Amino acid sequence: MGLRNDFLWGGAIAANQVEGAWNVDGKGPSVADVATYKPKVDVKDYSKQVGVTSDSINEALKTDDVKYYPKRRGIDFYHRYPEDMKLFGELGFKTLRISIAWTRIFPNGEEESPNQKGLDYYKAVFKEMHKNNIEPLVTLSHYEMPLNLAVKYNGWADRKIINLFRKFCDVCFKEFKDDVKYWLTFNEIDSVTRHPFTSAGIIPDKSDNLLQDEYQAFHNQFVASALVTKDCHEIIPNSMMGCMLTKLTDYPNSSDPRDVLASFNKNTMNYFPADVQVFGEYPKLVLDFFKKNGLTIKMEPEDLKILKENTVDFVSFSYYMSMVSSYDENNLTLTAGNTIVGGKNPYLKSNDWGWTVDPVGLRISLLQLYDRYQKPLFIVENGMGAKDSLTEDKKIHDNYRIEYFKEHFREMIKAVDSGVDLLGYTSWAPIDLVSASTSQMSKRYGFIYVDEDDLGQGTFNRYKKDSFYWYQHVIATNGAELD
Repeated sequence: MGLRNDFLWGGAIAANQVEGAWNVDGKGPSVADVATYKPKVDVKDYSKQVGVTSDSINEALKTDDVKYYPKRRGIDFYHRYPEDMKLFGELGFKTLRISIAWTRIFPNGEEESPNQKGLDYYKAVFKEMHKNNIEPLVTLSHYEMPLNLAVKYNGWADRKIINLFRKFCDVCFKEFKDDVKYWLTFNEIDSVTRHPFTSAGIIPDKSDNLLQDEYQAFHNQFVASALVTKDCHEIIPNSMMGCMLTKLTDYPNSSDPRDVLASFNKNTMNYFPADVQVFGEYPKLVLDFFKKNGLTIKMEPEDLKILKENTVDFVSFSYYMSMVSSYDENNLTLTAGNTIVGGKNPYLKSNDWGWTVDPVGLRISLLQLYDRYQKPLFIVENGMGAKDSLTEDKKIHDNYRIEYFKEHFREMIKAVDSGVDLLGYTSWAPIDLVSASTSQMSKRYGFIYVDEDDLGQGTFNRYKKDSFYWYQHVIATNGAELD
């Protein structure tokens, strides 16, 4: 069967990891602008945002430093986007997933009127995308909440954020209604409990009960997602709004029923944010979890009706690796993952950062999600961070990356041949960028090399890797020729 003729091949980036220009043209500070360079921090610490405090935020705001705070510089996409878009066009991209930085439009999140220079910037970006025949796929919230809203309200723990976010989104819909058809609400919405500050602007030392605030933030984001989905459909006819999940595919460590149960529970909690956005209601098992953990979600009378009436059109997700679970953690060898720590599968290899490589897991994930939701799917993040070397003649020989994608694409196509309705695939990331978790440049994902090191030193020049030409051919043949 193969992929649909209009399959959306492309790549994915986030404003806070590529744009730079963190205080240019009226942009305000976001939660990403106080994220530090931390290559040696244990992922266990990162996963609960240990180190993010009110004091650390105050210290960050006292300096304009871009070396220790790498997301402030990114890869200078803000000024180089025409060059990068030309490269994406040369790759043959049908789509590019980007995010709109909330703080470029509303610098503190509470202004009466939007920042015109921010709107003009994204208008120019979309114009350049269409010039290169690239369809925009836009994430409205991708780890770049206005820092003011985090400090003032403890982020999404406060219901006030719903209307502020809705105002931001409505401005985007009205300004870019002729430019953008495909939208996503919250990037990896399930990540609130893994990194509450990055994902929801929750500052742990401002919370009396962090777990309570995290699940309240979930609810507030669900309501916001439903409202902006409604607004998007009304303002942009024929638009499509999707949710976005980190697909943390988990297997039992053994056939011991207790391990099977541990894995089931982990997968259930991973699915739950998408369940609410797709089905428009809370799963009963999750409501039981709230009860057992003493969590009381504050809801307005209309909330459940709003959720039910405004569900998403498709389900998008990131997939990087799989893990295993056991009823007894002492049975596991722990390894790093996408901002998590979990059990290492002894049957799988790992990349330079310890993330297990599981192409079959991508097929399993597609089958699981389609069977569960019966809605179109979109793979919007998948890729491998690696340590690349630039040769003297400015070449990057990254056959390891080609092999990674080749195996994942084979499994993806098998899932489609089994009946999965898949809209498209955007790699993370088509160009090297600042890592989300550790703010490194040396964890390189791209088909395009950026001459910048972890400390921001380099020419910032772009160079095509061997994988660039391979992916270009894959897109040209719609996945029919992978070798």
